[in-house]
Amino acid sequence: MKVTAIELRRIRMPLVSPFRTSFGTQTSRGVLLVRVVTPEAEGWGECVAMEEPLYSYEDLETAAHVLRSQLVPRVLAVGERLTAARVGHVLEKVKGHPMAKAALELAVLDAELRAAGRSFGDSIGAVKDTVPAGVSVGIMDSIPELLDAVDGYLEQGYVRIKLKIEPGWDVEPVRAVRERFGDIGLQVDANTAYTLGDARHLAKLDPFELLLIEQPLPEDDVRGHAELATQIRTPVCLDESITSARSAADAISIGACSIINIKAGRVGGYLEAVRVHDVAQANGIPVWCGGMLETGLGRAANVALAALPGFVLPGDTSASDRYYRQDVTTAPFVLEDGHVRVPTGPGLGVEPDPEVLGSLTESVESLAVR
Repeated sequence: MKVTAIELRRIRMPLVSPFRTSFGTQTSRGVLLVRVVTPEAEGWGECVAMEEPLYSYEDLETAAHVLRSQLVPRVLAVGERLTAARVGHVLEKVKGHPMAKAALELAVLDAELRAAGRSFGDSIGAVKDTVPAGVSVGIMDSIPELLDAVDGYLEQGYVRIKLKIEPGWDVEPVRAVRERFGDIGLQVDANTAYTLGDARHLAKLDPFELLLIEQPLPEDDVRGHAELATQIRTPVCLDESITSARSAADAISIGACSIINIKAGRVGGYLEAVRVHDVAQANGIPVWCGGMLETGLGRAANVALAALPGFVLPGDTSASDRYYRQDVTTAPFVLEDGHVRVPTGPGLGVEPDPEVLGSLTESVESLAVR
């Protein structure tokens, strides 16, 4: 497959409501989209980096820079020998920048599959037609506000609730949700906000029978997570610490997690995400698909990923209207009896709406073969 041009497009997506985590509060999401053009088809990828380097060292500006100066030129130089499976190898000499690499690989893979008339889900081994949808609930100003939000999501049909927590907003909000709503699927996400010294406090969450606590400690403290797992009953799930299939194997081997959240952008692409899934499945570790407030383009890939056999827990595969009143795709993702349908069309199986995309676009940069 020969790529003739690659486009970097910056858009801004207003959120339905502010989304607050320990990283801060978002009222809109800046998005970097990658479009790959070939004689046979075009493909889309979405970079999930945030506008500030808070979740990881990557942000949208660094992602755009490394794509423009390093990644895109290397892919364009391959010529007709390029395949999606080769992208990772072509880019491996560039250290780091997994989110930028993931966006470019996804765009190439989407174009390749569209040209072949094959769906993304089929290509990576999806085995389900629909996947159960969970919802992530940000930190609120008050517990009554939190309870109203959770009530609304349960009324819509979401089958799992994830609460963002941080020191000062953890035990009491969880207690209130459990007491109000009873035996619902409930888990918490700390986004690295605690230290091992907080183990006794985190153990206070044990009575609430949570599905898991996600990434309680800093991402580089894998050994600390292994120690924490011996001090609390709530299953420990790793997110930021898992950056590759190898790191997943290492974390599993020392008992640092009993569950893994897989985010393709964090591990450098969907092909590596499948390898993380395979490592976890071989070791009997359940996985679920995390989310980064993706548009319908990135959400399509996530939903297909969540349809692999090892994804046995509901992921952050919410409907489009959880975050956006107007998605960028012609057909938004909708909740059907607590599930989201896996696209079956060629490539990602969704199409960007040119008019909507144009109205949200802040800048477009085209990088063509010279």
